Parts: sequence; structure tokens; C-alpha cells
Amino acid sequence: MIDTDDLAYLSAAEALDRFRRRALSPVELMEVVIARAEATEPVINAFTDTFFDRALEQASAAADAYTTGRARPLEGLPVAVKDEDDIAGQRTTNGSLLFADRVAEDTGPVAARILGAGGIVHARSAAPEFSMTIVTWSLLHGITRNPWNPGLTPGGSSGGSGASLAAGSAALASGSDIGGSIRIPASMNGIVGFKAPFGRVPEPWPWNREPFLSSGPLARTVADTALFQNVLAGPLPGNLWSLPRLDLPDRFPPAAGMRIALSADLGYFEVDADVAAAVDGAAERLRSLGARVDPIRLDWDERFLDVAEEHLSFLMGAILRRELTDGWEDLVTSYAREFFERPPVTVDRWIDGWAFLDDAYRELEAKTFAAGYDALICPTLTTTAVPAGWGHPDEGRAVPLIEALAVAMTYPFNALGRLPVLDVPAAISPTTGVPIGIQIVGPPASDPVPFRIGAALEAAAGPLFRRARPALP
Repeated sequence: MIDTDDLAYLSAAEALDRFRRRALSPVELMEVVIARAEATEPVINAFTDTFFDRALEQASAAADAYTTGRARPLEGLPVAVKDEDDIAGQRTTNGSLLFADRVAEDTGPVAARILGAGGIVHARSAAPEFSMTIVTWSLLHGITRNPWNPGLTPGGSSGGSGASLAAGSAALASGSDIGGSIRIPASMNGIVGFKAPFGRVPEPWPWNREPFLSSGPLARTVADTALFQNVLAGPLPGNLWSLPRLDLPDRFPPAAGMRIALSADLGYFEVDADVAAAVDGAAERLRSLGARVDPIRLDWDERFLDVAEEHLSFLMGAILRRELTDGWEDLVTSYAREFFERPPVTVDRWIDGWAFLDDAYRELEAKTFAAGYDALICPTLTTTAVPAGWGHPDEGRAVPLIEALAVAMTYPFNALGRLPVLDVPAAISPTTGVPIGIQIVGPPASDPVPFRIGAALEAAAGPLFRRARPALP
């Protein structure tokens, strides 16, 4: 049996409790996490920049804060921050050669809340260029690999965050999700990730107006994810699009009595057998806990993918094109070049997409929330067998964005951006050795509901990293 006191895999909540009881020092935890990073980084390449010496100094200051009663909610925890969130004085490259030497002048809202809560940013986590695909590799930082199976991807775009948590080289990690970029790494690494409703976690301009986008927490347990989300959530002065704070409790009631809808394919995905079995297993566990789980049929189709791609091209594409400099064509990845070179989307086409999405939501609502179901569960990905360097110039052909998104069952819930979605581990694939996650989708403004179901599943099986861990040094 795995030693659950192994400090590298200690939950954030347990670490904070030990800090408060003086049973563990933030310096001791930081030393373990740094040692773990130094051992695993040559294999997984989760970090773009590290600040280990400074982190140890900050951990010492955090220890003093516990002694003097000044500890904040994340005081002393090692937190990996995605390489797209600005921190003044640090590089923010967005995984691009175009920004290889860019040093941020200001700190963005996500990083500011982490730092303000006492989290220690010991490392920046890798992402694909401009966070534009579901695997994590870039020409600047190379290929990030899955700790459970280094031949496969940890997912993207928050792949470095997911890989670091699975490797034990961070206690918490930040992510952002515009097409699945929190939930995909959560699924592939066996961790927990939350795509909050659009606006719950404030974004910097102009991303605060991108309704598909939500930044949020990644962690190894449901409780840690809730703890982290409570730090990140809440309105930002001057940001009209940020939502009111919605606190998540320390503990969630059992799942008994809940009604949960199950869609195995969202109407049009083809799911691998190991993924389907994992979702069925989660449904059976919920039934054993006293919940009612009923399969439903959604009549969604592939037009969903077209609409998502058109939206991203229309809005995200316009934002990112402002960042391009002369000669960009020779400096960007194949997936970024393909994105920037596609024909423009007309306003009429974009409006037609919104009409499609309204119809899609009305169907979902009618068959789930309006029919008395508390939530919907479904797979996160159609497969776990995604190579680490999928589309890399050294690994074969370029992979178009639409082909990459086709394996992700996440983007419909970015398009329906007000829905809270929690991703939790359901099983480990017997064919690839990579974890399989499921999505738990709640109705608008119901953030605690997916956490209640996720906590019940976690309690029934036990946190994944108490039962299994990657075979890394």
C-alpha cells in the first residue's frame, strides 16, 4: 500500500492543517516538492521557468506567518502558475518564440489572487503556443509528457499544470479553459479540475469578454479544488463581466437522493471502450451511493464543433492577431499558423452559431435540469491514446485544430459557458495506463452541485493518488 504521508503527494488541505499544527514546515514541503521536480522534469518537462531559491525564502517567511498568526488561505503552498498568466517581473511566453523574452510589467487577476492568498509560485507550467491545442508542446519549450505514460500527452492547454500535479512537483496549479484546457489535463493526469461559469474567475482585458473562457483550479482532490476555487473566485473592480463570489463549502453532503443524467456520447462522439467502461463504472458507484442515474439521449451533432471553431476564430483569433509581429509565419507552430491563416468568419456566420447554441442549450435543459435532474455526467475525452508530440514537426504531420478538438468532449460546455463543470478521475485505462476522467455538469449558478457529486465519487473510491501513482523517479 502506498504511504499516504508521502509529502510530495500530500493534499493541500492536509498540508495547511499540518502547517497550522506545526507538524510540518512550509520549508520542508517546498524542499520535497523541489526535489521531486528536479527528479521528474527531465522526463515530463512540465515547467518553463522555476524559482526554487526564491520559493525557499518565501517558504521560510510563510513559516513565520504561522507562528505569528498571519497565515493566509494558501500560505506556504507550492503553486505552479500557467505560462499565460502575467506576474510582474517574470517571463510570460505563452509558449511562443514571439514572446521568448517577454517580461510582464503587471500581475494578472489569477496570479494576484494566488499571491495574495499566500501561495508560493515556485514554477511556471508549460502550455502549447497561445494555449491553442489539446496537447502541450511548443517550439520554444519542447514536448511536455504524461507522468503516467511519457509517450502520451498530459493534455492541453494546461498540460504542464496537470503533469506537475501528477508528478508531485506542485501542490496546486492554475489553468484556463476555452475549449477544455482545464478538464482535458485533469482527465489525462488523474486530477481534479473545475471549469467555472464564465465570469466567476475574473480575466484580464480583453479575455474578460470571451464567453467560452474560464480560468480555474487544478488539484489532486475535490476538497483542494474547492479550496483553490474559493481563492480565485469573485468580482474584480472595473470588470463588468465578473460574477459575484459563490463560496464552496469545506464538506459536501452525500449524493444519496440526487438525480443525475448520463450521456455516453453527447449525441455524436465515438468513445473508446475503456472510456465508456469508466463512465459506466462511475454511474454504478453513484447508484450504490443512493443516487439515481439515468441515461438520456441528446440530439447534438458535429455542427457543434464547427460552431466552436468558428467562434474561436472570430473572437480569440482577432485578439491574438493583434499580438503578431513581422515574420511571425516562420516562428509559430503548425497549429498556430493554421489558426491564423484560416479564412475570416463573418459576423452573420458568428450570429448563426449563437442561434445554434441557444437551441442546443434548450434541448439540454429540457432533458436534464428542467426534467428534475441535478446534473449531467459524461466522458471528458473519447480516448486516452493521444501521443505527447501529436503534430510536432519531429513526430509526423501537423494536426489541424478541428481534428484535435474532435477527441475532446469538453468544448460544448465552453460554448454553453455559464454551466459549471467539474472533472474528476473515474478509472485508469488498462490499455494506456493513463487515467480517465468524467465531466460533471451542473445548471447555471450551481457551482456546489458538481462538487457534491465529485466528492461522493472520490469518497467512495478514495483519492486516486492514495491508490496509484505514476512510475517516475
